Amino acid sequence: MEIKYNKNLVSNAKTLRKNMTKEERHLWYDFLRTYSIKFNRQKVLGRYIADFYSAKAKIIIELDGSQHYDKINIEKDTERTKYLEQFGLTVVRIPNNYVNQHFREVCEYIDNIVKERTN
Repeated sequence: MEIKYNKNLVSNAKTLRKNMTKEERHLWYDFLRTYSIKFNRQKVLGRYIADFYSAKAKIIIELDGSQHYDKINIEKDTERTKYLEQFGLTVVRIPNNYVNQHFREVCEYIDNIVKERTN
């Protein structure tokens, strides 16, 4: 099954790219932007916009702030993950505080997952 491109989300994706959170900027500029496997940021995938996406590794990286841990957003994130997984994608959720406090370990974790997915 192929993900349909939702042109209605393109404007939102561009806005999100221009207004990344500090954690997204840190991960992008200090790791993913120059990573050996290409990642896109704020990529439209069907009815969602992924924080970071690698087509080659078929992986989505989502950085989650505190709002993602209330009941309603946990349910929304679960629905979103199920939707994206039906296209063979792996969704990796990383709390913002991990990016801030354990950046090196976060990068190693992402690197390990990407290597597993591309070998």
